[in-house]
Amino acid sequence: MSNALSHGALRISVAGATGRIGSALLSRLVSDDVEIVALSRDPSTDRLPRGIAPTVIDFEKPSTLSKAVEGADKLFVVHGTYGRQVENEIALIDAAVDAGVAHIVKVSVMGPPVRLHPFDWHAEIEAHLATRDVGYTLLRPSTFVDILKSRAAFVVQGVWGGAAGEGRVNLIDTRDVADVARVVLLDRENPQAQRAYHLTGPAAVSMPDVAAELSRLLGEQISYDHRTPGEHREVLLNSGLSEMIADLQLGLDRLFELSVQSETTSTVFELTGQQPRSAYAWLEENLSAFKSKRVK
Repeated sequence: MSNALSHGALRISVAGATGRIGSALLSRLVSDDVEIVALSRDPSTDRLPRGIAPTVIDFEKPSTLSKAVEGADKLFVVHGTYGRQVENEIALIDAAVDAGVAHIVKVSVMGPPVRLHPFDWHAEIEAHLATRDVGYTLLRPSTFVDILKSRAAFVVQGVWGGAAGEGRVNLIDTRDVADVARVVLLDRENPQAQRAYHLTGPAAVSMPDVAAELSRLLGEQISYDHRTPGEHREVLLNSGLSEMIADLQLGLDRLFELSVQSETTSTVFELTGQQPRSAYAWLEENLSAFKSKRVK
C-alpha cells in the first residue's frame, strides 16, 4: 500500500477512541464522509457513538495492531498517561507505518524538554516518529482544563491546595483539541507534511484565580492553600493516590509555578474558526462537581 490518500471516503483509525479527546473527536467525525475505525482495548465499551463498534487491540499481540490500521489513510493517536505509554504508542506508530498509513496525528504536550513524566515520554515518542518515513502532525496542547475535576473532591472537603503558587497556566478544553484534530484529519493536502501545532485556551489563569472564580460561582469562599512540594505530596498520598499519580500532579504544579505553559496561541481559532473555550466557562459548565457534596 502506498502513502497516498484514497480518493474516496477517508479511512481513519482512532486510537484512544473512548477517552475524553477520542470520544469528542468521534462525535464530530460521525457527521463527516469518513470511515471510522475506533480502536479500543475494551471489547464491551459503550462509550462509542451509535453504530460504531470497537476494533479490539491488544498491545501484547502485535497482529491486532496491524489489523487495526490495515487500509487506513490516517491514524489518530491519543493515549492515557501510564507506564507503558511510550512502548504502546511506538508499537502502534510502527504498525501504521508498516501498513502504509499516509499520515499520523499524535496528541503530544506543549512545553520545553524536561525529565518530568509524561513530558519526557511524549518527547521520546516524538523523536521516534521523526525517524519514520511518514507524514505526521503533532498536536501539542497545554494542560487540559479537565484536571480541575480531579481537584473537585478537595474543593468540596475544603482542603484544596498545591505547590503551584501564583504561577499561571493556559488550560485548554479537550473538546478544542478534538476540534483541531478533526480539521487536521480531514485535510487531504500534503499528506507527507511533518508539522506541529501548539494549542492553548484563550487566557492563562493561576490556581488562586480559579479559586476566586469558584468562590464567585458557588457564592462561598473557596481557598487554594499554598504548600511546599513535600507537604503537597503527603496530602496527595494520604488521599489515596498512587506514588506515580502523586508525582505526576507534583510535576504539573512545578510547571504551573514556573508559568511554563502560560503563553497564548491563536492556533485553535486559525484552524477551526472558533475561539477556544475558557477555563472559567468550563468551571461554570462543570460546577456541580464542586458543589454536589457540599454541606448546605
